[in-house]
Amino acid sequence: MCPLFRSRAPEVQVIEPVPTVFPKIEGADIAAVFVGNRIAGDFYDSVRVSPERVLFGLLDVAGRREDTRNLLRKAQEIFRAAGEELFAGLDINESEAMTHLSIQINRGLIDASNGVHSCPAFIACYHEKFGTLCYTNAGHTPGLLRDDSGVSEIRSTGLPLGLFSHATQDSPTVAVAKNAALLLVSRGVVECSAQRGQSNSEFGLERIKQVLLATPLTEAKSVCTSILNAADEFSCKTPMNDDRTALALVRTS
Repeated sequence: MCPLFRSRAPEVQVIEPVPTVFPKIEGADIAAVFVGNRIAGDFYDSVRVSPERVLFGLLDVAGRREDTRNLLRKAQEIFRAAGEELFAGLDINESEAMTHLSIQINRGLIDASNGVHSCPAFIACYHEKFGTLCYTNAGHTPGLLRDDSGVSEIRSTGLPLGLFSHATQDSPTVAVAKNAALLLVSRGVVECSAQRGQSNSEFGLERIKQVLLATPLTEAKSVCTSILNAADEFSCKTPMNDDRTALALVRTS
């Protein structure tokens, strides 16, 4: 009798997203920081899309890292290629461009996952000359904008990406004043567990606001680090079960 041979399933090539190198921005500083090893679907990226515009985003693909790498890679490919195409012109409608970019990433995630895969996302385009921020918040944790008046929330403008092929996002614009900052944090920061004895089991958005208000707005990286250090102390440095990521843009002049 001939020996039996078991066929092996073809190996799926897993490719990590390209590491982000934040572009230099005239009159502003941008950076992101994450804690520990990547275990879930947090992902950030930034790219200059025109002489006066910088595109950036923080995404949180549902699932563990080993299951989301290819989706993250696909999202990055669309983010960069479509972003550069949509925002390249000098005289464009930024809101329309942001809406189209969200639609393309949304459909790309659906195609890549062969179904639905929730991906909350905060995507924004900063205009150096005007100090404005055109954004869409697709079911992500609120962005926090700190200026002389305090901290305001930039809340969701639509459903998470990756769920419905024809879903659209609103794309409003806000001004970022001089010496103001935008802070984005992933769900893992907001929902990190408290140390024993705390009355509130989550770090929460209100505590993040308090830390942001107390942090000098000298550079973006220090803003991110302050938030993540405070979350780490609140959780008593317990092992993480979700990614913790912070991204900040500080307008310095």
